[in-house]
Amino acid sequence: MKVVILCGGKGTRLREETEYRPKPMVTIGGRPMLWHIMKYYAAFGHKDFVLCLGYRGDMIKDFFKNYLWNTCDVTLTLGKHPNVHYHTSHEEEDWTVTLAETGEDSMTGERIRRIEPYLDPAEDFFLTYGDGLGNVDLDALLRCHREAGCLCTLTAVHPASRFGTLDLSAEGRITEFSEKPQLRQSLVNGGFMVCRPGVFTAFEGLDNPILEREPLSRLSASGQLNAYVHEGWWQSMDTYRESQLLNEIWNGGQAPWKCW
Repeated sequence: MKVVILCGGKGTRLREETEYRPKPMVTIGGRPMLWHIMKYYAAFGHKDFVLCLGYRGDMIKDFFKNYLWNTCDVTLTLGKHPNVHYHTSHEEEDWTVTLAETGEDSMTGERIRRIEPYLDPAEDFFLTYGDGLGNVDLDALLRCHREAGCLCTLTAVHPASRFGTLDLSAEGRITEFSEKPQLRQSLVNGGFMVCRPGVFTAFEGLDNPILEREPLSRLSASGQLNAYVHEGWWQSMDTYRESQLLNEIWNGGQAPWKCW
């Protein structure tokens, strides 16, 4: 199955990082966020990617065009007969990456509509954002989607609280303190979606649609929007602090999404 990743937003809430590069190229442990997402899908056997480019899409193109140069040790021989020798290899040699320009000012729904020609009209496809990571069981997600028979299944996750929470005893003593815990009573769209080809009917007649508004509302109203509830770890990267958090998790050697 193909994996469609939305990579074109300007990431204005992460301006410290995105003023000069697209959000999916913000690094975690020295590799772009986008690389981590793709490695996760590839670990489940899904290695055919369609990247919806927009803001600073040239940087994503350059990264993959020069993938060996960006990821391997190299020796250069200079002079009249220059040569490049790569000392190391990588595990991504069987990946296929389609880099599709979907417009710098396009909304999420418009970006998806523009890559329809690159999809198999008879096959479901994965769809996700270029700024979120999780340890979602993609096999279970796909089974849930197919059993439901809906046009779209999204992964519902518990968002992290912006503030720490306190548990108090009857005497007013703090019995437990949790810094930014997940809000167990709330669910939000965490991406990691699966769509049937017929999902594009939800975009008909809309001008530059935002996926999370009219298209998903139409699917919901028609009973064609399913949810796979993920009770595990999930984290978006909307702010500079969240990018630091993801780096801390990775550098600590305990990244929940690292399954390769």
